[in-house]
Amino acid sequence: MRELWDALLPLGRDPASGGYRRHGWDAAEAECRAWFRSAARDRGLTVEEDGNGNLWAWWGEPGGDAVVTGSHLDSVPDGGAYDGPLGVVSALAAVDLLRARGVRPRRPFAVAVFAEEEGSRFGIACLGSRLLAGRLDADHARALADRDGVTLERALSDAGADPAAIGLDHERLRRIGCFVELHVEQGRGLVDLDAPVGVGSASWAHGRWRFDFAGEANHAGTTRLADRRDPMLTFANTVLSARKKARQAGTVATVGRVEVTPDGTNAIPSLVRAWLDARAPDAPTLAEVVAATERAAHERGGRDGVDVTVTQESGTPETSFDAALVHRLAELLGGVPVLPTGAGHDAGVLATAGVPAAMLFVRNPTGVSHSPAEHADWSDCEAGAEALARVLEDLVA
Repeated sequence: MRELWDALLPLGRDPASGGYRRHGWDAAEAECRAWFRSAARDRGLTVEEDGNGNLWAWWGEPGGDAVVTGSHLDSVPDGGAYDGPLGVVSALAAVDLLRARGVRPRRPFAVAVFAEEEGSRFGIACLGSRLLAGRLDADHARALADRDGVTLERALSDAGADPAAIGLDHERLRRIGCFVELHVEQGRGLVDLDAPVGVGSASWAHGRWRFDFAGEANHAGTTRLADRRDPMLTFANTVLSARKKARQAGTVATVGRVEVTPDGTNAIPSLVRAWLDARAPDAPTLAEVVAATERAAHERGGRDGVDVTVTQESGTPETSFDAALVHRLAELLGGVPVLPTGAGHDAGVLATAGVPAAMLFVRNPTGVSHSPAEHADWSDCEAGAEALARVLEDLVA
Protein backbone atom coordinates (compact mmCIF):
# COMPACT_ATOMS: atom_id res chain seq x y z
CA MET A 1 0.00 0.00 0.00
CA ARG A 2 2.85 2.40 0.83
CA GLU A 3 4.46 1.68 -2.53
CA LEU A 4 1.22 2.53 -4.35
CA TRP A 5 0.76 5.67 -2.28
CA ASP A 6 4.30 6.94 -2.79
CA ALA A 7 4.05 6.49 -6.56
CA LEU A 8 0.82 8.51 -6.77
CA LEU A 9 1.67 11.21 -4.22
CA PRO A 10 3.82 13.53 -6.43
CA LEU A 11 1.40 13.62 -9.37
CA GLY A 12 -0.35 16.99 -9.77
CA ARG A 13 1.11 18.46 -6.59
CA ASP A 14 1.66 22.22 -6.60
CA PRO A 15 5.13 22.95 -5.16
CA ALA A 16 4.08 26.37 -3.86
CA SER A 17 0.95 25.41 -1.93
CA GLY A 18 1.61 21.73 -1.34
CA GLY A 19 -1.94 21.07 -2.55
CA TYR A 20 -3.14 19.16 -5.57
CA ARG A 21 -4.43 20.38 -8.91
CA ARG A 22 -5.80 17.33 -10.66
CA HIS A 23 -8.81 18.30 -12.74
CA GLY A 24 -10.86 16.28 -15.19
CA TRP A 25 -9.00 15.50 -18.41
CA ASP A 26 -6.03 17.79 -17.70
CA ALA A 27 -2.38 16.70 -17.79
CA ALA A 28 -2.09 15.95 -14.07
CA GLU A 29 -5.26 13.88 -14.02
CA ALA A 30 -4.05 12.01 -17.10
CA GLU A 31 -0.88 11.10 -15.20
CA CYS A 32 -3.02 9.76 -12.36
CA ARG A 33 -5.06 7.68 -14.78
CA ALA A 34 -1.86 6.27 -16.28
CA TRP A 35 -0.66 5.41 -12.76
CA PHE A 36 -3.92 3.53 -12.14
CA ARG A 37 -3.76 1.62 -15.40
CA SER A 38 -0.21 0.55 -14.63
CA ALA A 39 -0.97 -0.46 -11.04
CA ALA A 40 -4.03 -2.43 -12.15
CA ARG A 41 -2.12 -4.24 -14.90
CA ASP A 42 0.62 -5.12 -12.36
CA ARG A 43 -2.12 -6.96 -10.46
CA GLY A 44 -3.41 -8.81 -13.50
CA LEU A 45 -6.55 -6.66 -13.72
CA THR A 46 -8.07 -5.83 -17.10
CA VAL A 47 -8.67 -2.09 -17.48
CA GLU A 48 -11.37 -0.57 -19.67
CA GLU A 49 -12.65 2.98 -20.02
CA ASP A 50 -16.35 3.60 -20.52
CA GLY A 51 -17.85 6.33 -22.69
CA ASN A 52 -18.05 8.72 -19.73
CA GLY A 53 -14.35 8.59 -18.88
CA ASN A 54 -14.70 6.23 -15.91
CA LEU A 55 -12.06 3.51 -15.54
CA TRP A 56 -12.89 -0.10 -14.60
CA ALA A 57 -10.23 -2.62 -13.60
CA TRP A 58 -11.71 -6.13 -13.63
CA TRP A 59 -10.45 -9.11 -11.67
CA GLY A 60 -11.47 -11.85 -14.08
CA GLU A 61 -14.21 -11.45 -16.65
CA PRO A 62 -16.65 -8.51 -16.49
CA GLY A 63 -20.18 -9.60 -15.67
CA GLY A 64 -23.42 -8.91 -13.91
CA ASP A 65 -24.07 -8.69 -10.16
CA ALA A 66 -20.52 -7.37 -9.81
CA VAL A 67 -18.95 -6.19 -6.58
CA VAL A 68 -17.36 -2.80 -7.32
CA THR A 69 -15.16 -0.61 -5.16
CA GLY A 70 -13.06 2.49 -5.84
CA SER A 71 -13.32 6.26 -5.77
CA HIS A 72 -11.78 9.15 -7.77
CA LEU A 73 -8.37 10.68 -8.50
CA ASP A 74 -9.23 14.31 -9.34
CA SER A 75 -9.07 17.11 -6.77
CA VAL A 76 -10.44 20.52 -5.89
CA PRO A 77 -7.98 23.40 -6.51
CA ASP A 78 -5.20 22.96 -3.94
CA GLY A 79 -6.94 19.92 -2.52
CA GLY A 80 -5.54 17.35 -0.15
CA ALA A 81 -3.81 14.08 -0.93
CA TYR A 82 -6.40 11.75 0.59
CA ASP A 83 -9.77 12.87 -0.80
CA GLY A 84 -10.45 10.26 -3.49
CA PRO A 85 -7.00 8.70 -3.96
CA LEU A 86 -7.12 6.95 -0.57
CA GLY A 87 -10.14 4.97 -1.78
CA VAL A 88 -8.40 3.97 -5.02
CA VAL A 89 -5.11 3.00 -3.35
CA SER A 90 -7.00 1.07 -0.65
CA ALA A 91 -8.98 -0.81 -3.29
CA LEU A 92 -5.82 -1.93 -5.07
CA ALA A 93 -4.22 -2.83 -1.73
CA ALA A 94 -7.33 -4.85 -0.88
CA VAL A 95 -6.84 -6.85 -4.08
CA ASP A 96 -3.32 -7.66 -2.88
CA LEU A 97 -4.63 -8.72 0.53
CA LEU A 98 -7.32 -10.95 -0.98
CA ARG A 99 -4.84 -12.59 -3.32
CA ALA A 100 -2.43 -13.21 -0.43
CA ARG A 101 -5.28 -14.98 1.40
CA GLY A 102 -6.03 -17.15 -1.62
CA VAL A 103 -9.44 -15.59 -2.23
CA ARG A 104 -10.99 -16.30 -5.63
CA PRO A 105 -14.03 -14.11 -6.28
CA ARG A 106 -17.18 -16.02 -7.17
CA ARG A 107 -18.81 -12.82 -8.33
CA PRO A 108 -17.41 -10.42 -10.94
CA PHE A 109 -15.24 -7.81 -9.21
CA ALA A 110 -13.92 -4.43 -10.32
CA VAL A 111 -12.04 -1.41 -9.01
CA ALA A 112 -13.49 1.80 -10.48
CA VAL A 113 -12.12 5.32 -10.87
CA PHE A 114 -14.85 7.87 -11.56
CA ALA A 115 -14.15 10.96 -13.66
CA GLU A 116 -14.39 14.59 -12.47
CA GLU A 117 -15.90 13.77 -9.08
CA GLU A 118 -15.06 17.15 -7.61
CA GLY A 119 -16.50 19.12 -10.53
CA SER A 120 -13.58 21.53 -10.26
CA ARG A 121 -13.12 21.92 -14.00
CA PHE A 122 -16.63 21.75 -15.44
CA GLY A 123 -18.70 22.81 -12.43
CA ILE A 124 -20.77 19.67 -11.82
CA ALA A 125 -19.67 17.27 -9.12
CA CYS A 126 -19.65 13.51 -9.75
CA LEU A 127 -19.76 14.17 -13.48
CA GLY A 128 -18.66 10.70 -14.54
CA SER A 129 -21.06 8.81 -12.28
CA ARG A 130 -23.94 11.20 -13.03
CA LEU A 131 -23.52 10.61 -16.76
CA LEU A 132 -23.23 6.86 -16.25
CA ALA A 133 -26.43 6.81 -14.19
CA GLY A 134 -28.37 9.11 -16.50
CA ARG A 135 -28.54 11.84 -13.85
CA LEU A 136 -27.17 14.46 -16.28
CA ASP A 137 -28.29 15.23 -19.82
CA ALA A 138 -25.51 14.37 -22.28
CA ASP A 139 -26.10 17.38 -24.55
CA HIS A 140 -25.99 19.71 -21.55
CA ALA A 141 -22.79 18.04 -20.34
CA ARG A 142 -21.03 18.36 -23.69
CA ALA A 143 -21.65 22.12 -23.62
CA LEU A 144 -20.20 22.63 -20.13
CA ALA A 145 -17.13 24.89 -20.24
CA ASP A 146 -14.20 25.40 -17.91
CA ARG A 147 -12.79 28.77 -16.84
CA ASP A 148 -10.80 29.04 -20.08
CA GLY A 149 -13.86 28.42 -22.22
CA VAL A 150 -12.88 24.85 -23.14
CA THR A 151 -16.01 22.70 -23.41
CA LEU A 152 -16.28 19.16 -22.13
CA GLU A 153 -16.82 18.10 -25.72
CA ARG A 154 -13.47 19.56 -26.74
CA ALA A 155 -11.68 18.25 -23.65
CA LEU A 156 -12.87 14.73 -24.42
CA SER A 157 -11.80 15.04 -28.05
CA ASP A 158 -8.38 16.36 -27.03
CA ALA A 159 -8.01 13.37 -24.69
CA GLY A 160 -8.79 10.97 -27.54
CA ALA A 161 -12.29 10.12 -26.29
CA ASP A 162 -15.56 10.27 -28.22
CA PRO A 163 -17.84 13.06 -26.93
CA ALA A 164 -20.81 11.38 -28.60
CA ALA A 165 -20.38 8.36 -26.33
CA ILE A 166 -21.21 10.09 -23.03
CA GLY A 167 -24.53 9.56 -21.28
CA LEU A 168 -26.65 6.91 -19.62
CA ASP A 169 -25.00 3.48 -19.80
CA HIS A 170 -27.76 0.97 -19.03
CA GLU A 171 -25.64 -2.11 -19.62
CA ARG A 172 -22.77 -1.05 -17.38
CA LEU A 173 -25.05 0.27 -14.65
CA ARG A 174 -26.93 -3.06 -14.54
CA ARG A 175 -23.64 -4.90 -14.05
CA ILE A 176 -23.10 -3.34 -10.63
CA GLY A 177 -24.50 -5.61 -7.95
CA CYS A 178 -23.18 -3.39 -5.16
CA PHE A 179 -20.69 -0.57 -4.70
CA VAL A 180 -18.54 0.14 -1.63
CA GLU A 181 -16.48 3.32 -1.60
CA LEU A 182 -13.75 3.95 0.96
CA HIS A 183 -13.04 7.62 1.67
CA VAL A 184 -11.19 9.71 4.20
CA GLU A 185 -13.77 11.24 6.53
CA GLN A 186 -14.36 14.91 5.81
CA GLY A 187 -15.16 15.90 9.36
CA ARG A 188 -14.43 14.89 12.96
CA GLY A 189 -17.09 12.26 13.59
CA LEU A 190 -14.67 9.35 13.97
CA VAL A 191 -12.23 11.44 16.02
CA ASP A 192 -14.97 12.21 18.53
CA LEU A 193 -15.96 8.52 18.57
CA ASP A 194 -12.32 7.39 18.89
CA ALA A 195 -12.68 4.98 15.97
CA PRO A 196 -10.27 4.52 13.03
CA VAL A 197 -12.97 3.28 10.62
CA GLY A 198 -16.71 3.85 10.27
CA VAL A 199 -19.56 3.11 7.88
CA GLY A 200 -21.50 5.83 6.08
CA SER A 201 -25.27 5.84 6.45
CA ALA A 202 -26.38 8.77 4.28
CA SER A 203 -25.36 11.94 2.44
CA TRP A 204 -26.99 15.32 2.95
CA ALA A 205 -28.91 17.03 0.18
CA HIS A 206 -26.65 19.49 -1.62
CA GLY A 207 -26.35 21.69 -4.69
CA ARG A 208 -24.57 24.57 -6.43
CA TRP A 209 -26.08 27.86 -7.48
CA ARG A 210 -24.52 30.67 -9.55
CA PHE A 211 -25.41 34.21 -8.52
CA ASP A 212 -24.88 36.97 -11.12
CA PHE A 213 -24.84 40.50 -9.69
CA ALA A 214 -24.97 43.04 -12.53
CA GLY A 215 -24.29 46.71 -11.76
CA GLU A 216 -22.51 49.54 -13.54
CA ALA A 217 -18.76 49.94 -14.05
CA ASN A 218 -17.43 53.32 -12.99
CA HIS A 219 -14.44 55.18 -11.55
CA ALA A 220 -13.49 54.30 -7.96
CA GLY A 221 -12.29 57.82 -7.20
CA THR A 222 -14.73 60.14 -8.93
CA THR A 223 -18.10 58.39 -8.58
CA ARG A 224 -20.10 59.53 -5.58
CA LEU A 225 -21.37 56.77 -3.32
CA ALA A 226 -24.94 57.88 -3.96
CA ASP A 227 -24.45 57.50 -7.72
CA ARG A 228 -23.03 53.99 -7.67
CA ARG A 229 -24.60 50.71 -8.76
CA ASP A 230 -21.96 48.55 -7.11
CA PRO A 231 -22.59 44.78 -7.39
CA MET A 232 -19.88 44.09 -4.83
CA LEU A 233 -22.14 45.44 -2.09
CA THR A 234 -24.99 43.13 -3.06
CA PHE A 235 -22.61 40.21 -3.33
CA ALA A 236 -21.10 40.85 0.11
CA ASN A 237 -24.50 41.13 1.74
CA THR A 238 -25.58 37.88 0.06
CA VAL A 239 -22.58 35.99 1.44
CA LEU A 240 -23.44 37.15 4.96
CA SER A 241 -27.11 36.35 4.42
CA ALA A 242 -26.34 32.81 3.26
CA ARG A 243 -24.24 32.22 6.36
CA LYS A 244 -26.99 33.57 8.61
CA LYS A 245 -29.77 31.54 6.96
CA ALA A 246 -27.68 28.36 7.16
CA ARG A 247 -26.82 28.90 10.82
CA GLN A 248 -30.49 29.46 11.70
CA ALA A 249 -31.52 26.27 9.88
CA GLY A 250 -28.69 24.08 11.18
CA THR A 251 -27.23 23.62 7.69
CA VAL A 252 -24.13 24.84 5.83
CA ALA A 253 -23.69 27.34 3.00
CA THR A 254 -20.45 28.46 1.40
CA VAL A 255 -19.36 30.92 -1.28
CA GLY A 256 -15.92 29.70 -2.30
CA ARG A 257 -15.55 31.01 -5.84
CA VAL A 258 -15.96 34.57 -7.15
CA GLU A 259 -15.30 36.22 -10.51
CA VAL A 260 -15.24 40.01 -10.85
CA THR A 261 -15.53 42.03 -14.07
CA PRO A 262 -13.50 44.06 -15.02
CA ASP A 263 -11.43 43.07 -11.96
CA GLY A 264 -9.63 46.39 -11.53
CA THR A 265 -8.44 47.84 -8.23
CA ASN A 266 -9.57 51.37 -9.10
CA ALA A 267 -12.82 50.45 -10.82
CA ILE A 268 -16.33 49.75 -9.58
CA PRO A 269 -17.24 46.32 -11.02
CA SER A 270 -19.91 45.89 -13.67
CA LEU A 271 -20.47 42.25 -12.74
CA VAL A 272 -19.76 39.97 -9.80
CA ARG A 273 -20.40 36.28 -10.33
CA ALA A 274 -20.34 33.95 -7.32
CA TRP A 275 -21.08 30.31 -6.65
CA LEU A 276 -23.03 29.13 -3.61
CA ASP A 277 -22.56 25.59 -2.29
CA ALA A 278 -25.39 24.73 0.11
CA ARG A 279 -26.11 21.50 2.01
CA ALA A 280 -28.75 20.28 4.44
CA PRO A 281 -30.00 17.04 5.99
CA ASP A 282 -33.02 17.04 3.67
CA ALA A 283 -34.17 18.67 0.43
CA PRO A 284 -36.97 20.87 1.89
CA THR A 285 -34.58 22.46 4.39
CA LEU A 286 -32.02 23.02 1.67
CA ALA A 287 -34.64 24.64 -0.57
CA GLU A 288 -35.72 26.96 2.26
CA VAL A 289 -32.16 28.15 2.93
CA VAL A 290 -31.43 28.81 -0.74
CA ALA A 291 -34.78 30.56 -1.28
CA ALA A 292 -34.18 32.80 1.74
CA THR A 293 -30.70 33.64 0.42
CA GLU A 294 -32.15 34.49 -3.00
CA ARG A 295 -34.76 36.78 -1.43
CA ALA A 296 -32.07 38.57 0.55
CA ALA A 297 -29.99 39.01 -2.62
CA HIS A 298 -32.90 40.48 -4.60
CA GLU A 299 -33.92 42.77 -1.76
CA ARG A 300 -30.42 44.15 -1.35
CA GLY A 301 -29.99 44.36 -5.14
CA GLY A 302 -33.08 46.55 -5.31
CA ARG A 303 -31.52 48.98 -2.85
CA ASP A 304 -28.14 48.95 -4.63
CA GLY A 305 -29.50 49.28 -8.17
CA VAL A 306 -28.09 45.85 -8.99
CA ASP A 307 -29.80 43.12 -11.02
CA VAL A 308 -29.59 39.63 -9.50
CA THR A 309 -29.92 36.41 -11.48
CA VAL A 310 -29.71 32.98 -9.85
CA THR A 311 -29.05 29.77 -11.78
CA GLN A 312 -28.98 26.32 -10.23
CA GLU A 313 -26.10 24.35 -11.74
CA SER A 314 -26.48 21.05 -9.90
CA GLY A 315 -28.51 19.39 -7.19
CA THR A 316 -28.60 16.08 -5.34
CA PRO A 317 -31.30 15.00 -2.86
CA GLU A 318 -30.51 13.54 0.51
CA THR A 319 -29.36 9.97 -0.07
CA SER A 320 -29.59 7.03 2.29
CA PHE A 321 -27.21 4.21 1.52
CA ASP A 322 -28.58 0.69 1.25
CA ALA A 323 -29.75 -0.18 4.77
CA ALA A 324 -29.04 -3.92 4.49
CA LEU A 325 -25.57 -3.31 3.07
CA VAL A 326 -24.77 -0.69 5.72
CA HIS A 327 -25.83 -3.09 8.49
CA ARG A 328 -23.84 -5.93 6.91
CA LEU A 329 -20.66 -3.84 6.73
CA ALA A 330 -20.98 -2.55 10.28
CA GLU A 331 -21.50 -6.07 11.62
CA LEU A 332 -18.60 -7.50 9.59
CA LEU A 333 -16.31 -4.86 11.06
CA GLY A 334 -17.31 -5.57 14.64
CA GLY A 335 -19.93 -2.91 15.18
CA VAL A 336 -17.98 0.14 14.01
CA PRO A 337 -19.74 3.54 14.13
CA VAL A 338 -22.36 4.33 11.51
CA LEU A 339 -22.59 8.02 10.65
CA PRO A 340 -23.91 10.39 7.93
CA THR A 341 -21.86 12.85 5.89
CA GLY A 342 -22.38 16.33 4.52
CA ALA A 343 -20.12 15.53 1.55
CA GLY A 344 -21.29 14.20 -1.80
CA HIS A 345 -19.75 11.10 -3.37
CA ASP A 346 -20.06 8.85 -6.41
CA ALA A 347 -21.53 6.24 -4.06
CA GLY A 348 -24.45 8.59 -3.44
CA VAL A 349 -25.07 9.10 -7.15
CA LEU A 350 -25.10 5.36 -7.76
CA ALA A 351 -27.43 4.90 -4.79
CA THR A 352 -29.96 7.32 -6.30
CA ALA A 353 -29.83 5.20 -9.47
CA GLY A 354 -30.86 2.10 -7.54
CA VAL A 355 -27.44 0.54 -6.96
CA PRO A 356 -26.99 -0.95 -3.45
CA ALA A 357 -24.18 1.31 -2.19
CA ALA A 358 -22.37 2.02 1.06
CA MET A 359 -19.24 3.79 2.25
CA LEU A 360 -16.35 3.21 4.61
CA PHE A 361 -14.77 6.24 6.27
CA VAL A 362 -11.20 6.46 7.55
CA ARG A 363 -10.56 8.73 10.53
CA ASN A 364 -9.34 12.26 9.79
CA PRO A 365 -7.48 13.50 12.89
CA THR A 366 -8.16 17.19 12.25
CA GLY A 367 -11.38 17.01 10.22
CA VAL A 368 -9.76 19.28 7.61
CA SER A 369 -10.45 18.39 3.97
CA HIS A 370 -10.29 20.09 0.55
CA SER A 371 -7.04 21.62 1.76
CA PRO A 372 -3.31 20.80 1.65
CA ALA A 373 -3.61 20.22 5.41
CA GLU A 374 -5.88 17.20 4.86
CA HIS A 375 -4.33 14.18 6.59
CA ALA A 376 -4.90 10.69 7.89
CA ASP A 377 -2.57 8.68 10.10
CA TRP A 378 -0.96 5.84 8.17
CA SER A 379 -2.05 3.26 10.75
CA ASP A 380 -5.67 4.33 10.16
CA CYS A 381 -5.17 4.12 6.38
CA GLU A 382 -3.93 0.56 6.79
CA ALA A 383 -6.88 -0.23 9.05
CA GLY A 384 -9.18 1.13 6.33
CA ALA A 385 -7.62 -1.05 3.64
CA GLU A 386 -7.88 -4.09 5.92
CA ALA A 387 -11.54 -3.27 6.63
CA LEU A 388 -12.25 -2.89 2.91
CA ALA A 389 -10.57 -6.23 2.17
CA ARG A 390 -12.66 -7.93 4.86
CA VAL A 391 -15.84 -6.47 3.40
CA LEU A 392 -14.93 -7.39 -0.18
CA GLU A 393 -13.97 -10.94 0.81
CA ASP A 394 -17.44 -11.39 2.26
CA LEU A 395 -19.21 -9.81 -0.71
CA VAL A 396 -17.41 -11.72 -3.48
CA ALA A 397 -17.82 -15.12 -1.82
